[in-house]
Amino acid sequence: MKKAISTDKAPAAIGPYSQAIETEGLVFTSGVIPVNPATGEIPEGVEAQANQAFSNLCALLEACGTSAEAVLKTTVFIKEMNDFGKINEIYAKYFTGTYPARSCVEVARLPKDVLLEIEAIATK
Repeated sequence: MKKAISTDKAPAAIGPYSQAIETEGLVFTSGVIPVNPATGEIPEGVEAQANQAFSNLCALLEACGTSAEAVLKTTVFIKEMNDFGKINEIYAKYFTGTYPARSCVEVARLPKDVLLEIEAIATK
């Protein structure tokens, strides 16, 4: 059985999908982009966008009853691989201790033309 989870503390889904799904003690998030959920604005620059995206992800995980510490795997989609180092520095502020497994890929384009998107799998 699966349970859809949503929160207004992370950007709303912009299509026919759930913000997150919980099943059998695991949480699967959809891709989270750096939109300020209160204002709908997208910050300027990759560092500001990374902070917003990771903050949004943490808010979604909290709404699911879990946290960044319980994340097993992330996938980070970035617009420009040259930003990898900057994103890594900010990533390390949100994920500490035993880091989750991670994939990071450069993509041609992301929703709303943001610079990065992150999805996660966590334990409940």
